[in-house]
Amino acid sequence: MSTTKIQSRRRLIVAVLLCVAVGGAVVRHYAAPGSTTRDIATLLMVLWVPIIGNVIAWLIGKRPRRAPPPAPPGFDDLGAFTPSVLAEITFRKPALPSQDIPIAPGEYRCALVLDKEGFSARWVVPPGDALERGKPATLEIEFLSPAVALPRFPVGESFRVLIGDSFVADGRILQLRPAPA
Repeated sequence: MSTTKIQSRRRLIVAVLLCVAVGGAVVRHYAAPGSTTRDIATLLMVLWVPIIGNVIAWLIGKRPRRAPPPAPPGFDDLGAFTPSVLAEITFRKPALPSQDIPIAPGEYRCALVLDKEGFSARWVVPPGDALERGKPATLEIEFLSPAVALPRFPVGESFRVLIGDSFVADGRILQLRPAPA
């Protein structure tokens, strides 16, 4: 069914229910108090309740909506990979031996966590290379907001790597990379 067909049926149902409710009000007005006719007319008048709900929903639907807030900047806005730090990272062994596979080449996004603060970062495993879990690896890491993160990551600072809702690695800063001119 198309949207306009559904909308026209809804309008018809609202009109019929409204007519029945108005008819019930008229019958109730002329019926004798305490009679069955007056009680049935009162029930017919109750049919205005779903009509009012539909009218309110229609009015809310007609109200202009605010534009959604702009999305926060992401790595896709930054473009090319520009390392902020050189770090030694040791990926934790998984709980299941079947998941103990090397980290494949590609770009990885994470949060580097100090105490209760997380900083968005990414690193790249070069093509043809793979990182073994449980063994330290030296990686260049780029922060999403280096101006905010770098003061918190001096050389020698230890951190945890959070991907999704799991800590997958531990690391420490070996060297700060100069910002490109």
